[in-house]
Amino acid sequence: MIELTDPQDVGLSADRLNRIAAHFKRYVDDGRLPGYLVLVARRGKAAYLHHYGARDVEAGRPVEADTIFRIYSMTKPIVSAGLLMLYERGLLQLDDPASAFFPALGQLDVFESGDAENFFTVPAEREMTIRDLLTHTAGLSYGHLRAHPIDALYRQRNFFADPAMTRADFISQLAELPLLFSPGTRWNYSVATDVLGCIIELVSGQSLSRFLSEEILAPLGMADTGFSVSAAQVGRFAANYERDGAGFQVIDRPGESTYLTEPALCSGGGGLVSTAGDYLRFSQMLLNQGELDGARILGRKTVELMTGNHLPANANLSAMGYLSYNDTRADGIGMGLGARYNLRRPGIRAQTVHDGVGFGLGGYVLLDPAAAQILGSPGEFGWGGAASTTFWIDGREDLTAIFLTQLMPSSSYPIRRELRVLVNQAIVD
Repeated sequence: MIELTDPQDVGLSADRLNRIAAHFKRYVDDGRLPGYLVLVARRGKAAYLHHYGARDVEAGRPVEADTIFRIYSMTKPIVSAGLLMLYERGLLQLDDPASAFFPALGQLDVFESGDAENFFTVPAEREMTIRDLLTHTAGLSYGHLRAHPIDALYRQRNFFADPAMTRADFISQLAELPLLFSPGTRWNYSVATDVLGCIIELVSGQSLSRFLSEEILAPLGMADTGFSVSAAQVGRFAANYERDGAGFQVIDRPGESTYLTEPALCSGGGGLVSTAGDYLRFSQMLLNQGELDGARILGRKTVELMTGNHLPANANLSAMGYLSYNDTRADGIGMGLGARYNLRRPGIRAQTVHDGVGFGLGGYVLLDPAAAQILGSPGEFGWGGAASTTFWIDGREDLTAIFLTQLMPSSSYPIRRELRVLVNQAIVD
């Protein structure tokens, strides 16, 4: 149960917070979202909880405070924290090459020219490292991005679609593909955190599921977070939807979901389900510099390192983002932070840039709110998931916010940018 405090006791305006509900209810009433939940906490106390609409439209079940959602890439900060726990124990270093753990990932080639059927490669300038994997500068990709011929090769592999896939299968298939660029030279969202999950398994000697459960989830009391949904939990599990024109259609029903059984290899990049209350405990741990209710997950200095910008020369994502094939500009990646051009002009594709936004060890870092054209604070850290979920922590304001829904893709609507404005405009002291 999420206990709420009076917003004014933590420097938030109740009237201004109510603008969140007024705004997002329209998404449900207009048929764009099935339902959603918003949770805002400040100074260590939850101060605003609002949920509306359905977790399962077809079954007529509403979103409730304990609804279980697929958080997809919001798995990445949790897995990154797990990797950093091993780093704190001296079991690996950030500049260790990935080939020290999986030799097949050494000496990979880089795509030079051609298409998905016939292409030329050149040797990479150097091997990918742990930090490259944490920061998505390893030269890997995701098939769904559809920005480069290599993405088509990822789609052919369809990683994690087979619940019987093993760690060895994943690494060997990944090693067969060329890199998009030499590690450390560009930024591209990718399966990098899935590789980190494999490294955690190898170094810890445990499955990723067991490691996270014993080291992070159980100590923080995150009882509804995991890589599968139990029979006792399925009644609270939301259906998943995909945008269909101005509406949506169901693509994963709770009682028939693949999440009812844990796969052989859990996806470190996007396999977890969770609740608002559980994720609040994880985000509050980060906001507390690694500790919550006596459970120390990470050291203060480690959290400081995790939430700092690790792009070369303090660059932003607009400068580092991978250039789409035969394109001249970094393409939008659906983070929901970047300023969008041509948004109000019909017939012209909106171009998203990420000026003022960097990347830490497992999540974005807001460097300059003015450059990003968004309300926020320098140092804000967070990430989102493929089903339009998001979270962030703001150390300067001692605030965290969580938004949970189930609509793919995450770029369907500008929910994340709108939420940042609506939350931050409610801060009054």
